[in-house]
Amino acid sequence: MRRVALPLLALLLIATGCGGKKPLLVGAVEDAPKWDAAAAAQAADAGFGADVLSALWPPGVTADQTAATLRPAVTALVARDVKPVLAVYQLSSHTPLTEADQEAFASYTAGLVQRLPQVTTVMVGNEPNLNLFWMPQFDASGGDAAAVAFEHLLARTYDAVKAVRSSVIVVGGGLAPHGGDNPSASRPTHSPTQFIRDLGAAYRASGRTKPPMDALSVHVYGEFPRIPPSFAHPRTTSIGIADYDKLTQLITQAFGKLLPIVYGEYGVETTVPPAHAGAYTGNEVVAAVDGATQARYYADAIGRASCQPDVEALYLFHVIDENKLEGLQSGVYYADGTPKPSLAAVRRMIEHPRCQR
Repeated sequence: MRRVALPLLALLLIATGCGGKKPLLVGAVEDAPKWDAAAAAQAADAGFGADVLSALWPPGVTADQTAATLRPAVTALVARDVKPVLAVYQLSSHTPLTEADQEAFASYTAGLVQRLPQVTTVMVGNEPNLNLFWMPQFDASGGDAAAVAFEHLLARTYDAVKAVRSSVIVVGGGLAPHGGDNPSASRPTHSPTQFIRDLGAAYRASGRTKPPMDALSVHVYGEFPRIPPSFAHPRTTSIGIADYDKLTQLITQAFGKLLPIVYGEYGVETTVPPAHAGAYTGNEVVAAVDGATQARYYADAIGRASCQPDVEALYLFHVIDENKLEGLQSGVYYADGTPKPSLAAVRRMIEHPRCQR
């Protein structure tokens, strides 16, 4: 191929790999630092710039109680220059639907922010388009119920958090990447496509002038571990990393403008080599990939997200494998603490980001 001289600006853009956008924050979703300070060191060694810690809300729990359990993890992460992020949500059995429960949830979230000053980002909600985390999904006539109620909760929580510390970034949604949109199904769920539309409609109907969130989070798992991040869904309602154009159009249509985007969870499960099998229990329930494939997919995912102008963060799920094989073996370390091939691949892409389309 004939070499062509490029202007200095073009060379600089290629070198950054990001076409001039601000650097992508690559983090992880990992609760292990709550009970093992060494897990914070592993996150730092992998190059992760942030770690998402869960803060589950059941009625009756206080911010004091949860902050006490979170504080050691927050301290350990900060000591390693890893940004602590909170994800506040609930299971469907505790869906906050009443005014009292929504106020309690919002106050709980604001209380955590007040008690943990090192936390500068809070994620509100986890897959509210699935009946595992939010019920009901639909009303008696088959219309949306989940997005309307979640929008009320999100706006109320946004206001409560901002009243405590206005600089805190509130990320809303954490939408699951797939869903059925069938109110008659035995497991009623919304697709992220329809949920975003319904969420925007609920926001417009509320008459609210303030935003309900600073950024929108979508989980971008493939349908199966073998699905690469390059796989797009132009004819379905699912959303993955390769569906950036579709996602930005949905957000713009729903809210009248484009919001910053966070890929709140992405993971690829690996098989467990015999040398590490002793650290695991149970039986695998999906067709996982080998370590080299996971490494390639993670590098590709980071590269693709680095190209997408409005994507500010990508969080890999997890740092360390869950030791129960029925769970997720999507970490960059095996459960015994041994690095997978993806550790070096992720660290390399974080240190030297390359935009990959």
